[in-house]
Amino acid sequence: MRALIVSAGATNDDSTSMPGAAPSYGRGGPTPYGVIEARWWRKRFGDRGFSNSGAGGRGGGRGFDGGRGGRGRGGGGRGGRPKGDDLDAISLPKPDFRGLIAFKKDFYVESPSVRAMTEQEVMMYRARRDITMKGMMSLSQFGCFKKQISLGWPMALRGRDLIGIAETGSGKTLAYLLPAFVHVSAQPRLAQGEGPIALVLAPTRELAVQIQEEAVKFGSYANIRSTCIYGGAPKGPQIRDLKRGVEIVIATPGRLIDMLEAQHTNLKRVTYLVLDEADRMLDMGFEPQIRKLVSQIRPDRQTLYWSATWPREVETLARQFLRNPYKVIIGSADLKANQSIRQVIEVMTDLEKYNRLIRLLKDVMDGSKILIFVETKKGCDQVTRQLRMDGWPALSIHGDKSQDERDWVLADFKSGRSPIMIATDVAARGLDVKDIKCVVNYDFPSSLEDYVHRIGRTGRAGASGTAFSFFTHGNAKYARDLIKILQQAGQVVPPQLAALARSSGSNMGASGSNFRSRGRGGFGNRSSISGSNTIPLSGRRPY
Repeated sequence: MRALIVSAGATNDDSTSMPGAAPSYGRGGPTPYGVIEARWWRKRFGDRGFSNSGAGGRGGGRGFDGGRGGRGRGGGGRGGRPKGDDLDAISLPKPDFRGLIAFKKDFYVESPSVRAMTEQEVMMYRARRDITMKGMMSLSQFGCFKKQISLGWPMALRGRDLIGIAETGSGKTLAYLLPAFVHVSAQPRLAQGEGPIALVLAPTRELAVQIQEEAVKFGSYANIRSTCIYGGAPKGPQIRDLKRGVEIVIATPGRLIDMLEAQHTNLKRVTYLVLDEADRMLDMGFEPQIRKLVSQIRPDRQTLYWSATWPREVETLARQFLRNPYKVIIGSADLKANQSIRQVIEVMTDLEKYNRLIRLLKDVMDGSKILIFVETKKGCDQVTRQLRMDGWPALSIHGDKSQDERDWVLADFKSGRSPIMIATDVAARGLDVKDIKCVVNYDFPSSLEDYVHRIGRTGRAGASGTAFSFFTHGNAKYARDLIKILQQAGQVVPPQLAALARSSGSNMGASGSNFRSRGRGGFGNRSSISGSNTIPLSGRRPY
């Protein structure tokens, strides 16, 4: 059983719908790309290049989520706040945890069929699925579902803290959402002015929105309300949801701190906390914000800590936030690529990349979705502009794009109207789109961890996929550890890559920390915004 992908649309508001966008984002309809697009966007946004630049941009967006974390090369821009206004400097009032009312969190009832399993059957079940567990009181505390759901549900329903480590695209969302519904349903109803009962923290607004789509789909059957709080979008609707009262909040750290500071909500009722993609949140520099938020939540809460990898930084934070947790590892806790993805590494020069990309697109383009990763926002716009001028239906997304434009691009990509999307790492983690045929690393990422998660956008939910990576001599320091990842996944190691590994004399990446030193900067160069999505498509079709 895997998490479902639901393309829930935004409000049908013609004032924010993009010509040619999916119907759920406006009127829709088969409007061709080109001059109409450019005129609409220029009328809507002027000459700002679709960015959140200036004194706030649309919605006051500040990069990925309005948070303060360092963004690195593919990161976001800073918009709404004055430069001196730092999220790290915001001081939230210290909550009073005296006199807390006890709450119920153990709901697990073992079925007779599970109870009847022998220890040998349990061990065989684990071995077939490459599952490792620690902290379990009984060997048979799981049901007949697949992998992390078969283990995540019973562990979460027992009310214990949980560390879950699983590969990308493996359906972690339902593993914590459905137990959240059970937990919320058993608690007293919210009173006027009370905050949520369950809180899910996510690193990017794209991931937060996807989690919200799942929460709405399944929560409606249990009459459980949820809302999504993230930067880069108007605060008004989010404040309205919080004031009305919702049982579940899915949020990115920065915008949630904004809401707490303005006293639009509080975390006094939170008894179920989820940190999704914890490794990515640390990689983006959100540790101070996470600590600030967790300090507002009662210490006897239940905490679920999901991550795709288990580096030292993630383990250290987990030790401080969790108490006597269960730990389940699907596959390996080490950096490891999904074995259902065919990995193709091609060694070339920077000057050869674009021509190779064109040949590749001609070979694989059949209407299926293709996701291309570049390392910088400027490069993202440049590649998009050139592809569109050459007649390829490509759109781009990165941290300097407004939320309206990002929603429109993602809607067109998901619907297949624009089957090619060029992205920075803003989309590398958490983006869950059906049927991505292949991923292209036009620029090899600056960490092996990002490589694994980039290629993880294909081959999701048991499907197969292909990842092409353009590898240059400037990437030679990653060659040895990249070879390890290829070998672990049973992939072919090209001779040119092996030669680079022998000559590089470097062993960076998976053997050490894969976290990039992003610091707290990386707010982007505004002058590089080009408005590449407005470039009219060439009249010729190269495919």
